[in-house]
Amino acid sequence: VVAIVGRPNVGKSTLLNRIIGRREAIVEERPGVTRDRKEVAASWRGRPFMLVDTGGWLAGGDSLDDQVSRQSEKAIADAHTVLFVVDATVGVTEDDDRVAALLRGRADTVIVVANKVDDRVHEAASWEMLTLGLGDPAAVSALHGRGTGDLLDRLVDLLPAEDVPDDAEVSMEDDAPRVLGVSIVGRPNVGKSTLFNRLIG
Repeated sequence: VVAIVGRPNVGKSTLLNRIIGRREAIVEERPGVTRDRKEVAASWRGRPFMLVDTGGWLAGGDSLDDQVSRQSEKAIADAHTVLFVVDATVGVTEDDDRVAALLRGRADTVIVVANKVDDRVHEAASWEMLTLGLGDPAAVSALHGRGTGDLLDRLVDLLPAEDVPDDAEVSMEDDAPRVLGVSIVGRPNVGKSTLFNRLIG
């Protein structure tokens, strides 16, 4: 399970829609549109996982905001991996810091997603997210798809290995077709995922 969390209006639902390739979550410019958790199946590089879209986390809001925040905290507790979305055009806010405080105890399973990075200016600004103490941010534009392939590469690398039954048979016959392993590597945003998608057709 992968939880998408963050304060309101940072692009969590837009990111979910981008990952699954269709409009599943409601997206509007006004904050607080997503009020409850939404679960949807997704996959990347043949690796299936469950995505959980949460409402915006707010400290000290009204009773409904408190309920939404509790739902977000439960999603964090239930998830193996967390995508913590921050708006790179705004920078780190007090609410971002509060969410980060909830996540620092499990920083090795958290990816900070600096969203709304539509150009190099905002990409440079995304490094402010290092102050959250959760590692290097993944700079993306969920709306336009920029950087989402590299983000998903990082995500599936964090997911636990899929269980293989103890009685599963593995063919080692000489005439079995050999599979060549190829890795595509490079710094972020150089087109690794685009090349991967082109190779597999």
